[in-house]
Amino acid sequence: MNRFQRLWLDLNSSLWFVPGLMVLGALLAAYGLVHLDQTIGRAWTRDYPLLFGAGADGARGMLTAIASSMITVAGLIFSLTLSTLAQVSSQYTSRLLRNFMRNRPSQVVMGFFVSIFAYCLAVLRTIRGGDEHEFIPSLATAFALLLALVSIGMLIFFIHHIASSLQAANIIAGVAAETEATFHKLFPKELGEAATPAEKAEMADAGQLRWVPVAASASGYVQGIDEEDLLAFARETNAVVRMEQAMGSFVVQGSPLVSVASYAPGALNLTGDVQQRLNLGYAIGRQRTIDQDAGFGLRQLEDIAVKALSPGINDTSTAVMCIDWLGALLALLAHRDLGSPVRAEGGQVRVLALRPDFASYLRTAFDQVRTNAAKDEAIYQRLLAALRTVAQRTSRPAYHQALRQQADLALAAAEKNLTADYDLAPVRQQHQRVLAALAGEG
Repeated sequence: MNRFQRLWLDLNSSLWFVPGLMVLGALLAAYGLVHLDQTIGRAWTRDYPLLFGAGADGARGMLTAIASSMITVAGLIFSLTLSTLAQVSSQYTSRLLRNFMRNRPSQVVMGFFVSIFAYCLAVLRTIRGGDEHEFIPSLATAFALLLALVSIGMLIFFIHHIASSLQAANIIAGVAAETEATFHKLFPKELGEAATPAEKAEMADAGQLRWVPVAASASGYVQGIDEEDLLAFARETNAVVRMEQAMGSFVVQGSPLVSVASYAPGALNLTGDVQQRLNLGYAIGRQRTIDQDAGFGLRQLEDIAVKALSPGINDTSTAVMCIDWLGALLALLAHRDLGSPVRAEGGQVRVLALRPDFASYLRTAFDQVRTNAAKDEAIYQRLLAALRTVAQRTSRPAYHQALRQQADLALAAAEKNLTADYDLAPVRQQHQRVLAALAGEG
């Protein structure tokens, strides 16, 4: 992720960028229509007195009424948006706020009302009447009326959108869809060519290399890594780059960000410019983002489930929906190659990447849900059902081992927290189904 991609992602998730562009477009439209009115004159408007028959005072009154009503409605929309953000943060998780801020329909609706206000002000100042040389921009005024009529539908749409977006099912499905898109983008994602067994054996002698750490220039969360640039640097300097910080991890300024070792004899000279280039390969910000951090999407769903299981909310149905979607996302990963941490080019190992494996994704998705399930039998059942679904999608021994571990942990937690055999019986049955799926029997 380079600096321009990061800037675009930051702009895309702001509440002001799209409305600002729409206000600029409204001002340009006002100028264009007023100029058109000035060019073609008003003689043709006499043929349509009901549409363009307003005088200077009438046009001023209408534009003033539209402008004042639009800014009032814009204030209402901003209030509803802030209220929605506060409710989502308290009821679900504050990690979802960025998702709502980058919601395109909300940005467009806010921009639409503010841009109408700006448009009316721009047209209003061009109207001349009385003792002045009379000028009434009929087309521009009529277009303002059309925008005001469209705004009624936009307001109704926004209220419907807010009511729909606050439903737990839609919030969870939206996070899952965004996470799935990230999975499709990242896996399989290769950096150079996959290392051969011989090259991996060569790296077993990495202790002979002299690693030089490169310190991070800022503190924050790793939001993106420009792997192509790291590969290019390793190629240009005949070196190997070892990532010390993984995607989504928190970096402290001055701590090692990457380490570099040269294949050539002698120590590697890492000048200030070289260290700056390596730092620019990492996008570091104040919070995690989902664009390159696939585990963050799983973390969001897990946070919603844990919040739903808290005593203050106690919403089992929402937690169950989160587990269902987590199972669907992990099933998607189960038959995908998550990539080798060892990458090579031209027969030479160039980059040692830090990549999460399938077991770490399983832990991210289910560990906190399991530990917060307490005496909720439905959670254990659904968690084991999700593990069974994932087990049916893969035949890799390492994946089976991780799934078996999660299933055993879920059963152990259920046996510890559930005291009645009536509650334990279906959980044990689900555990047996998971084992059967791992054995290829269903």
